[in-house]
Amino acid sequence: MEIPSKYDSKRVEGHWYDYWMKHDFFSSKPDSREPYTIVIPPPNVTGVLHMGHMLNNTIQDVLIRKARLQGKNACWVPGMDHASIATEAKVVAKLKENGIEKSDLSREEFLKHAWDWTDEYGGVILEQLKKLGCSCDWSRTKFTMDDDMSASVIKVFVDLYNKGLIYRGFRMVNWDPEAQTTLSDEEVNYEERQGLLYYLSYEIEGSDEKVTIATTRPETILGDTAICINPNDERYAHLRGKKAIVPICNRVIPIIEDEYVDIEFGTGCLKVTPAHDENDKNLGEKHNLEVIDIFNADASLNSFGMHYEGKDRFVVRKEIAKELEEKGFLVKTEQHLNKVGTSERTKAVIEPRLSDQWFLKMEDLAKPAIEAVLGNGEVKLFPKKFESTYRHWMENIRDWNISRQLWWGQQIPAYYYGDGKEDFVVAESLEEALKLAQQAVTSSGVERSLTANDLRQDNDVLDTWFSSWLWPISVFGGILEPDNEEVNYYYPTNDLVTGPDILFFWVARMIVAGYEFRNERPYENVYLTGLVRDKQRRKMSKSLGNSPDALKLIEEYGADGVRVGLLLSSAAGNDLMFDEALCQQGKNFANKIWNAFRLVKGWEVADIEQPEAAKIGIEWYTAKFNQTLAEIEDHYSKYRISDALMAMYKLIWDDFCSWFLEIVKPAYQQPIDKKTLTSVIHLFEENLRILHPFMPFLSEEVWQHMNERSPEEALCIANWPKVGTTDSNLIADFDFAAEVISGVRNIRKEKNIPNKDELELLELNAGGVSSKLNAIITKLSNLSSISTVTEAVDGALSFRVKSNEYFIPIADAIDVEEELKKLNEELKYTKGFLQSAQKKLSNERFVNNAPPQVVEMERKKVADAEAKIETLEKSLASLS
Repeated sequence: MEIPSKYDSKRVEGHWYDYWMKHDFFSSKPDSREPYTIVIPPPNVTGVLHMGHMLNNTIQDVLIRKARLQGKNACWVPGMDHASIATEAKVVAKLKENGIEKSDLSREEFLKHAWDWTDEYGGVILEQLKKLGCSCDWSRTKFTMDDDMSASVIKVFVDLYNKGLIYRGFRMVNWDPEAQTTLSDEEVNYEERQGLLYYLSYEIEGSDEKVTIATTRPETILGDTAICINPNDERYAHLRGKKAIVPICNRVIPIIEDEYVDIEFGTGCLKVTPAHDENDKNLGEKHNLEVIDIFNADASLNSFGMHYEGKDRFVVRKEIAKELEEKGFLVKTEQHLNKVGTSERTKAVIEPRLSDQWFLKMEDLAKPAIEAVLGNGEVKLFPKKFESTYRHWMENIRDWNISRQLWWGQQIPAYYYGDGKEDFVVAESLEEALKLAQQAVTSSGVERSLTANDLRQDNDVLDTWFSSWLWPISVFGGILEPDNEEVNYYYPTNDLVTGPDILFFWVARMIVAGYEFRNERPYENVYLTGLVRDKQRRKMSKSLGNSPDALKLIEEYGADGVRVGLLLSSAAGNDLMFDEALCQQGKNFANKIWNAFRLVKGWEVADIEQPEAAKIGIEWYTAKFNQTLAEIEDHYSKYRISDALMAMYKLIWDDFCSWFLEIVKPAYQQPIDKKTLTSVIHLFEENLRILHPFMPFLSEEVWQHMNERSPEEALCIANWPKVGTTDSNLIADFDFAAEVISGVRNIRKEKNIPNKDELELLELNAGGVSSKLNAIITKLSNLSSISTVTEAVDGALSFRVKSNEYFIPIADAIDVEEELKKLNEELKYTKGFLQSAQKKLSNERFVNNAPPQVVEMERKKVADAEAKIETLEKSLASLS
């Protein structure tokens, strides 16, 4: 194949992805190999690729590609989540654009629109993931509303209900008035907001007396059913047994006593609105108070709102405050900082609301999941710091509100057969429900023959998380067929890569489900990525306009460049400060490798003897590769993926391209010997193997150009290299030799000595480096010879590497007067620097209070400066 002069990511990426797909390299079936399984955190069916997805899925692809190269049966299951609230909101909005209200449709009609919308817009993100290079087994793509996935959810609901763990209760719940559904406690974010505290006066029935209460929500007075005082509050002892009159609606309400009231807060007098506050509800139940709900589902006021009926709660707040003031009921207002609950999904302010809902008892279910992470370590969190967050959530767990007032999702399998709240049965199908309902009716002594038409299924659907908590099991059919070949082979999965923001929503609940339904963990390791932030540390979001278009980044920098850019500064669990310059760095890395490949492939080969420098260089790079590979493996084992990338980056850019290729490169227009070229290509291919998980497209392109390959020899399914022996002495000697080479090169640069001019190098106190490396020093420094001397050489330029001193006789190559001037200036500067460092160390306060490493650094500065002064003075003496 002809080698293009430039690396063209657009052509390469499409070509090789199609090639991998054509040859089925990503698909997995159970066999005799060790399985390695990852299930994708299913993105919303409404989703499009953003920076968080890019980071998360790049890490997953790195892990899955490495496992594939290691000979494991790598299976990465992709899929999507139906995202009840988000998807239904989008469908409702689209219907509104067409002049259709959801309330005008039957459930079946609405669901048809929802499926049409899903078919049209859903799954876009999965196609976009392919552009990133994600090597998922696309034949396994699952959707949480697939028939088998829904059947799994329903089966689990019935099972938990029959175990007595699911119950129906009339509770105060978190109501999202925009999505018009309940939310679990975990789906509510609390924000501090500045508001007002309104002081309102209520008349006491049958007297001229008034009592003042303080509230942040004056609109809710229309639902007041009592005023409460503390029985120990002498200020209000005279009000015991009396009644008050609610302003505007003139409702007469009792004055009750309860120690719940905080004497110190506000006026020490509390209005009680049982329908709109959890604590008020508890008071209402204790004192048998009337419950008056003043809100419609969309948080507008209902008929109990009187002349405010149909108006939004926040509009009413302003208007009723004005009316209260005009009628003399508003005493005063004060600024008040208040914690306000908002919906994680719609950002709407949550309304506490009394409602019949379905709940799952969590306390006992959580115990094995707590033990798995915090006890026996069966499930490990990376970074470990998230264990404290996990502990806090799991040890303070509350029953999970699993019902949602939506139509898009799995409909709750409860069937009502009578008029009472408790006249229902729970079953996987209508046929089974009919049998159970008939048995219930018969056992109650009622002679009645039921038909399917007598049954009415619960309108609510299940919380989206109630389907996704089964994901690692249900994608392998493990709920419907608990002993099938696939779930037995692939489950438990190995690694989960996700964000810490869903540690409780999803990660913890999957662990709960794993132990409840399979009595084992769902995965072994959880790698928690950080959030992607901009350079100002702001979270990337559409609303802030600080999130780049993921696909445009791929278009500009190539998928490999973006993958490298994202991972260069993405330590596990720490937020990633995204800078587009990192993607440019990734692109530059791709170009560097491509140019190195073109250099190697451009060499002519001849049957000549191998140079000593090339022989030693191959030995050194082999040792360096093995040392770095061991380091990379250690990083992988600790999920330090960015550290693994950085180690590989330095190995290829610095050691391979900058040093090794220079060592083995033949002289201008000269051929390379066959033995060296064979080794160079072998080591280049070893580099490509460790590069592949990070830069799959570039590495496959170079690999396929290296030699003619059959599909069975593609890099995608090649072998991961094994760590060989490492000659640490040779590596240390090379590091020393590299400093010697740099010393010679610096002198050439400073003195404008052309690289083509050979120099002589004299070494004093030989022993700092093995003479074995002299061939490399000679080649890379263009030396005529290297020899040892027993004393300083007059009339020569010098430099020092550790305890060794090197001299380059320069004869007439330089202007001695100019050189003396420069050396004197450098000596003067260095002496000043030494004086400054010594002054710091003579300061007792600095030495006693500074961190030990800082003091040590200053001492090193002194030692280095003293050595440099000695060298400069010798150089001056030799030139004088």
